[in-house]
Amino acid sequence: MGKDGNSGITRRGVLRAFAATAVAAVPTYANAFGFLRGGGDIRRIKMYSTRTGESIDTIYWIEGEYIKEALAEISYFMRDWRSDARIGIDTRAIDIWAASHRLLDTDDPYMMLSGYRSPETNAMLRSRSRSVARNSLHMKGQAADLRLDGRSVRQMAAAAASCNAGGVGKYSRSNFVHMDCGQVRIWGR
Repeated sequence: MGKDGNSGITRRGVLRAFAATAVAAVPTYANAFGFLRGGGDIRRIKMYSTRTGESIDTIYWIEGEYIKEALAEISYFMRDWRSDARIGIDTRAIDIWAASHRLLDTDDPYMMLSGYRSPETNAMLRSRSRSVARNSLHMKGQAADLRLDGRSVRQMAAAAASCNAGGVGKYSRSNFVHMDCGQVRIWGR
């Protein structure tokens, strides 16, 4: 529950998100894009990383155009902090994170636990945990593990799943949600 006692996903927020027309460029991502329409057609992402001490609060899309410099900033921010390796982050994934955040009706930034992972980092994490996929979408810049103050794993997962645009993993014990732009699927508790 949020500080005001509600679930974090308000009826008004959902109606506001649906009020504008949905973009039908790619059918699987139409819902995620539709949630981001309106409000001057601006898309924004807000995150911080306790690993690097960095934060990002950037508008990455305006009036139908991705902003190249903002995407580069996002890709740098989401780099593999262990090796400093980076890759271009998939805009479909960024759109899912932004749409989910908007549905949660909060100004608090996401805490990014894991963005891009180099193959070496993924192999190391896989050797320590069965929950790390061999061909993780993190290695393609298509996934992030996120946490959000004031919102539960259940609330975050519900917002991401409502986009119907990628994978949503609930990791309640570790208090984070995995969001990716791969196949639509939901797992975890």
